Amino acid sequence: MANTKSALKRAKIAERNRLRNKAYKSAVKTLMKKYLTAVETYAANPNPESKQEVLAHMSAAYSKIDKAVKQGVIHRNNGARKKSKLAQRLKAQTQNQPAAATAQ
Repeated sequence: MANTKSALKRAKIAERNRLRNKAYKSAVKTLMKKYLTAVETYAANPNPESKQEVLAHMSAAYSKIDKAVKQGVIHRNNGARKKSKLAQRLKAQTQNQPAAATAQ
């Protein structure tokens, strides 16, 4: 337990920041999972509606990642890596589609 007034304040601030960081990280993970499931759905049945849904989820995930980086919750390289992973997954699915359409 903290002995001084300043140490008590620092402990209180550290707990507040920990909860904020936890909320941001959890939101980023949730949005990434939603995006990845949308990409899987789009890959299984490509249509304009599912493509718009994928892009909406991507935008939301990018926004939350950028906000987490801005707040200092995650490192900027970690944020860039997460965004790259999302874009890479969509690119892989869209490149496979023309080949699958010509094979039929």
